[in-house]
Amino acid sequence: MKYLILIKSNPEWAGAFASFTPEQQAEGMALYEQLFADLQESGELVDAEQLAAPETARVVSVGADGPVASDGPFIEAKEWFGGYYIVDVASLDRAVEIAGRLPEAQGGMVSVHPVMANAGMEL
Repeated sequence: MKYLILIKSNPEWAGAFASFTPEQQAEGMALYEQLFADLQESGELVDAEQLAAPETARVVSVGADGPVASDGPFIEAKEWFGGYYIVDVASLDRAVEIAGRLPEAQGGMVSVHPVMANAGMEL
């Protein structure tokens, strides 16, 4: 079954990472690289990407003239999505195990979501 592992961030987490020495930052990035390599090797990786900074996101609404994109996310947002993994694994327990390897999991900023079948939609 496929699972989406969402990685959240916030100003405190981003600030803490920015305050690390270059060596500490490299050690942190190595955790992501190792997880990526392990998931590729096991065949469980479907996709993984880092997302651009939140100020580049747009909120889309539909008005009388069609879709309108405005700056986003909402100004009061204290968290944003920093990236994701999509994995195809045998169980929720395995998806949780993978999510637990992400540094953000230490701060409770990782969530796991089952991906529903495309309900008959042909992609």
